[in-house]
Amino acid sequence: LMKKIIAGVDESGRGSLIGPVYAAAVILDKKINKKKIKDSKKLSKAKREILEKYIKKNSFWSVGSASIIEIEKLNILNASLLAMKRAIKKLKKKPKLVLIDGNKIPKLQNYKMKNIIKGDQKIPEISAASIIAKVSRDRLITKMSKKYKNYNWDKNAGYGTNEHLKSIRKFGVTKHHRKTFKPVHNILSR
Repeated sequence: LMKKIIAGVDESGRGSLIGPVYAAAVILDKKINKKKIKDSKKLSKAKREILEKYIKKNSFWSVGSASIIEIEKLNILNASLLAMKRAIKKLKKKPKLVLIDGNKIPKLQNYKMKNIIKGDQKIPEISAASIIAKVSRDRLITKMSKKYKNYNWDKNAGYGTNEHLKSIRKFGVTKHHRKTFKPVHNILSR
């Protein structure tokens, strides 16, 4: 009997003040060790990178993103859903069921989808997607931080830490900052 093809989907960077939002979709191979795969937030950076390679080798996977312009136009929730939609559509194999982390589902015709609250802690496919989304986005942020050393993005991933907000006040808002996000907006409107 054919096992049901399940894809897990998660996003990364929704709460960040900078850069695009990423999403990944993953269909795990049956020979993968699901015990190894945990929610990316609980893993060290080094561990996430090792697992990312392992997952990519043993799965169908894809990454989608939504740009700052899209985030500012659509709002972050809709931009996250758009990134998810792009990731799902890029999968080389069509899943029978798509499990989405969180409480919202992207609008996508001809796919059976279900959302799962805290899915990244419960469903290996979603955990795998969270790892790939986060590692992919972190690579981009690290690259961006080389050009903008004053903001320490490689450490704070663009989240609104006190140190990051101090840097924005001191060195200004860059083209990578999401201008519609309250902390950035408040600094700009001063």
